[in-house]
Amino acid sequence: MDQSNGTQASSETIVAVQKNGDGDLTAFRTSSGRDLDYATALQEVQAGRIAGVNAFKGRDGETYIRGDADGDPSNNLDQLPLF
Repeated sequence: MDQSNGTQASSETIVAVQKNGDGDLTAFRTSSGRDLDYATALQEVQAGRIAGVNAFKGRDGETYIRGDADGDPSNNLDQLPLF
């Protein structure tokens, strides 16, 4: 009955984003109302504390956040409301 791997029910989700002038995501707002800069959000994603997204390594060797592929374009990070 070890639940140390985290519980999905208590995970936050990303509900809004901030973008820079180039349209790149720069910050995230979670379902609990926390505003996270990109680096902090990436740490939270990698620790499994934010649901519905994952971290991946780009061709440039940097690690990025992207939404889980679920076939629903309406919940892509780029489609979320701005804050």
